[in-house]
Amino acid sequence: MTKILLTLHVLAAIVAVGPVTVAASMFPPAARRVPVADGAVAVGTVRLLHRICRVYAGIGVSVPVLGVATALAMGVLGSGWLITSIALTAAAAGILVAFVLPRQEELLDQLDAQRTVERSATVQLAMFTGIFNLLWATVTVLMIVRPGSTTGA
Repeated sequence: MTKILLTLHVLAAIVAVGPVTVAASMFPPAARRVPVADGAVAVGTVRLLHRICRVYAGIGVSVPVLGVATALAMGVLGSGWLITSIALTAAAAGILVAFVLPRQEELLDQLDAQRTVERSATVQLAMFTGIFNLLWATVTVLMIVRPGSTTGA
């Protein structure tokens, strides 16, 4: 059962978190490139990137759920590396929900009103997206390296 849970956890992380990190990273430069006049296609692209972020963030809830189930099955729920990973995952989710997705929506509202997006807004969004991505990269490293691991890797 442990191998099945671990497999589902890893697949969920790849399938759910991967698209969010890529789409969120693409969003700020795509929003910056939308022309003020007749930018319907470009706005559609930005809207699609936001939708990918929103939908896959919802699917991404399965990653920590499967991770906790896997940790329980493996008997490592109290390990320091796992507790750190859980805290970093919660921080990443908080940044996504509190900063990245709302700022994407604000920029979309500006684009829908055919207003020019301020560069400072896209830079700030890129910063929060970078922090989100860095947190996920750190969690990934912790999941692979696992201090005290007995895998011998």
